[in-house]
Amino acid sequence: MTTDKKKMSLTGKVLLGMSLGILAGFIFRTLLAEVALVQEYIVNGLLQVVGQIFIASLKMLVVPLIFVSLVCGTSSLKDLSTLGRLGGKTLTFYLVTTAIAITLALLMGNLFKPGEGVDLTAATSFAAKEAPTLGEVIIGMFPTNPINSMAQGNTLQIIVFAVLFGIAISLAGKPGERIAALFSDLNDVIMKLVMLLMNLAPYGVFCLMAQLFTGLGLDAIFNLMEYFLVLAGTLLLHGLVTYSIMFRAFTGLNPLIFLKKMEDAIMFAFSTASSNATIPVTMETATRRMGVDNKIASFTVPLGATINMDGTAIMQGVATAFIAQAFNIDLTFNDYLMVIMTATLASVGTAGVPGVGLIMLAMVLNQVGLPVEGIALIIGVDRLLDMIRTAVNITGDSVVTCIVGKSEGAMDVARFNNPNAGKREEEIHFPHGAGQQSSTKA
Repeated sequence: MTTDKKKMSLTGKVLLGMSLGILAGFIFRTLLAEVALVQEYIVNGLLQVVGQIFIASLKMLVVPLIFVSLVCGTSSLKDLSTLGRLGGKTLTFYLVTTAIAITLALLMGNLFKPGEGVDLTAATSFAAKEAPTLGEVIIGMFPTNPINSMAQGNTLQIIVFAVLFGIAISLAGKPGERIAALFSDLNDVIMKLVMLLMNLAPYGVFCLMAQLFTGLGLDAIFNLMEYFLVLAGTLLLHGLVTYSIMFRAFTGLNPLIFLKKMEDAIMFAFSTASSNATIPVTMETATRRMGVDNKIASFTVPLGATINMDGTAIMQGVATAFIAQAFNIDLTFNDYLMVIMTATLASVGTAGVPGVGLIMLAMVLNQVGLPVEGIALIIGVDRLLDMIRTAVNITGDSVVTCIVGKSEGAMDVARFNNPNAGKREEEIHFPHGAGQQSSTKA
């Protein structure tokens, strides 16, 4: 009894792993930088191997989790018109939050003026990849080979195929019911696999943080400290204040409870800097911790990880203001409106494209006549900011998931208000002997 009470929670373990990893990284960088054995076998050996295996394991779950959970959710819809209403609400909220994010970023960028006095004339050239048109993205959402889409991890194509497959199951009568039962069992197994990986997370997070902070050049951050602080402050403002106001206004629930329950997902997002890699944890948080029905979360979370880029949109706004100020170029009110519209639409138009943040920023700069070369300077501090952006992105995904779930009557409010909800599922107990499984504490 006493040992259970002293047991550290998963959140505490992950936070401890992150803190120790950051500390170890600074030690390796400052005290052991010249020790070849440490750098070769520990930093670029053990830490890199374990960290990358952890990331790969999370990504391994993304495709089966999206497909199976979305098929389960779609096939359980009794009225197919619900799907259209669900999609409309989700897309509207994602676009609105992105527009708010870019507007807030432009206001902060012009209020604090981080680019004044910065000389960008010596910036190296930056070649942006060409972004696909919105029409190309819409056409590309429909797979010609769904198996190939899964192999490539094309989230939008997987979502479209899973929705169509789920609709077909719901229309197929008795055969559909048998297939739906199979997918329901598969979903339970995959969620148990998510729990298994979450219990290994503290070790993976430690390795990721240790390696990152061993190679993170803080001198670049100090050189662009004002830009770094304005962008990081805007991200935190949007993540903590804007989302809390929206959450309270549209659900009537306590945003402090929401933020408390987001701890694990936020730490995963910060550590991996990947919304897609964090999908399994975000999904688990939304369903088992927040009480949102799987038929809602299975649709909103993967879609949000693909098109909801509030953190990236904030980077667009602050970076645009920064580059304009650094080159002494005055932007008009119409220019700022164009930035808001371009960045909001680009969050959908560049979904799933590698290097999406920089592609979007290049599009925005071209739209208002700013030199794309200015991107070269801010790349140096982008890695750490990218971690914060990802945490903001997945928080936005979860806020919209709860809002849509509450509006559809598909959210267990009692489960949301229960601080211990979902914690029991996080504990993995391996069987001791044939047919025996260790007891799970209540």
